[in-house]
Amino acid sequence: MKRLLVDTNVVVWLLLGDKAAVSETAKCALQDERNSISISAVSVWEIAIKRSVGKIEIADGWARTLARLDFDPMPVTAEHAAQVEHLPWHHRDPFDRLLIAQASLERHLLVSADSRITSYEVEVLW
Repeated sequence: MKRLLVDTNVVVWLLLGDKAAVSETAKCALQDERNSISISAVSVWEIAIKRSVGKIEIADGWARTLARLDFDPMPVTAEHAAQVEHLPWHHRDPFDRLLIAQASLERHLLVSADSRITSYEVEVLW
């Protein structure tokens, strides 16, 4: 069994039904019922912000759709937020930095297409 944390880019592709954007390796891992799959409150927050400023178009009701994907919710804790301070500055995106901290502390593989994340001491599945 693998413990997976899904990056926001993958969540968006799943919400848009764009499964072709997701690598075969990631698709197989996400479909494997033996794996535990988490979605962070960080991704929900990032999607909400990007929708509100017009950066992405996802239909209303997207948060309910996420609930139907049967991913385990991962809240943001003070420990997660504090861990960001100790990350090197390979990546400047605050959402990604918090996801990296969560994946590291919770010992999850981060499912992401963002190659910059591989510069951190976190396992990336793509």
